[in-house]
Amino acid sequence: MLRKILVLTIAITCMPAAQAAPTYIFPVANCEVNYARAHHDYAATDILAKAGCRFVAPINGVVDEVNRTDLWSGKTNLGIDRGGLYVSIIGNDGVRYYGSHLRSIPASIQPGVEVKAGQLLGAIGSTGSARGTSPHLHFGISWPTPADTWWVRRGEVLPWKYLDAWKKGKDLSPAKAVAVLKEKVGEIPPVPKK
Repeated sequence: MLRKILVLTIAITCMPAAQAAPTYIFPVANCEVNYARAHHDYAATDILAKAGCRFVAPINGVVDEVNRTDLWSGKTNLGIDRGGLYVSIIGNDGVRYYGSHLRSIPASIQPGVEVKAGQLLGAIGSTGSARGTSPHLHFGISWPTPADTWWVRRGEVLPWKYLDAWKKGKDLSPAKAVAVLKEKVGEIPPVPKK
């Protein structure tokens, strides 16, 4: 009798645990993508994909900013307008995730709206300073700031290693890297010259 109980106990403890859903997911859904491990002069990643591919929330969170009007002009090239149509969310990890150069944004995506990981935020395009280039999602990771602080919103922490992990279904959080950099450079670092 003791032997049967021991065998049963071993069998129960060796059963695999239920897999929890990942916290983070790749921000472009159901499309082939390509992205570099660098960006021209600040920390961001351009994710190349076909026009219309889905930009989705990489984590549960709340919509922070939405811009549905492409104000960019090559004549002025103002930094605040370079993203064209964009959406940013504040993840439940306290990190801001920003996607720009969108061609459209659903009407339901408004500041203050709660979103779930994988929820549609917009369609990839070539608005803003991306006009005339291949469609892509400019993806930035930073901390929350006031709306006019565009130089932080566009990206402060290089996203590629997080994108690599999320694409493989791994939960790698940028929260610590964001907090360390924010502490180092300050809540609102100076406006860049470019």
